[in-house]
Amino acid sequence: MRRFNFQNYKNGIMTMEIVSKSPEKFINLLWKNNIPIKNIKRINLRTIYADVNLKHYREIWELAKKTDAKLKIVDRKGLSFFILKMDRRNTIAVGFVIFLVLIYGLSTYVWNIKINTERYVSPFEIRRELINLGIKPGMRKSKIDSVYLEEKLVQNSAEIMWARVRIDGSQLIVSVAERQAPPVIEVDNEPCNLVASKDGVVQRVFTNGGTSVVAKDDVVKKGDILVKGEQGKEGSTYEVKAEGSVIAETFYESKKLIPKNKVVKERTGESVEEIYLNFGDKKIFTKKSENKFENYDKIVSNKFIYTKVVYYEVKEKKETNNTETLINDIIEDISNELIINMDKSVIVKNKLVNEKEIGDNIEISVTLVCEEDIALPEKLIYSEVSEN
Repeated sequence: MRRFNFQNYKNGIMTMEIVSKSPEKFINLLWKNNIPIKNIKRINLRTIYADVNLKHYREIWELAKKTDAKLKIVDRKGLSFFILKMDRRNTIAVGFVIFLVLIYGLSTYVWNIKINTERYVSPFEIRRELINLGIKPGMRKSKIDSVYLEEKLVQNSAEIMWARVRIDGSQLIVSVAERQAPPVIEVDNEPCNLVASKDGVVQRVFTNGGTSVVAKDDVVKKGDILVKGEQGKEGSTYEVKAEGSVIAETFYESKKLIPKNKVVKERTGESVEEIYLNFGDKKIFTKKSENKFENYDKIVSNKFIYTKVVYYEVKEKKETNNTETLINDIIEDISNELIINMDKSVIVKNKLVNEKEIGDNIEISVTLVCEEDIALPEKLIYSEVSEN
């Protein structure tokens, strides 16, 4: 380590605290060694303050070590100290600039490669392909052509449908999508009937195969045969797959009861409160009151370990509901609930509402009249076909 040369700093003045058994002897020793000392001020029997030049600091320190005196710098002034301070700040500034230059230089390189694949193409295969193309960690970003890499990855692998290459910070991210084989569509030509999936009134019948056994305005129950899986003339029929759709009028119904009156709670203005401190499972009450209210609201407020509980007395009274508004809201709620549970293909044609008083309640019944395809394939029961 380079030794600091105090001789280069002649314009620095230090105010030193000198502690010695005999401060006068130490001052004489300084003068004897041609070290000027000014503004000498006695603090106590063993302590003095004095001003000395910075360039003599090392000589003074060596003399103090020999005479077992203790030195302490209590003040600094002069151009030399200003230069030292600025020199230290310049060193920090230069270090900071070098740090920024290094960070910038390192940020122009790719240090990591992240590969995102799907099911069958492994990241190892992509990484090996990138190495063949000359891409590896530690490359400059400017040497990486993302478009070129995307084209080459797709060209060199029959399993890759498309590739995406992008640089994110110091990371190269490669994402690939695999080619998907088209699904094998199995054609089901097994003979079957079309039966009703629910109760309804037939409106329209469309058949691509089979023989229709229902007509418009026929009432059908769930499970009834709509289109038979057979064709041909009487005595020479043969089994086929029944295909088509049967549009029927269906009904969705739901009911709800609403009370004619409602109970309203009102505070009487009377209240009691209790206050306690919470310590785990223990409660230390600072105020405790007996709650004698039959009906009350309980309000609890907690602040750290402090808890306050207020009991407000309430009285209950009956009020007549605004049945007109309430009924409209209930009808809307029932309708929405029914529609939410329907298939998207169901078409609502009409809404029927019925109101009936039952004691202190009103029963609201909502029926949605809809149109939908109720045809459902069902395998043939061969014993029945042979009998027919």
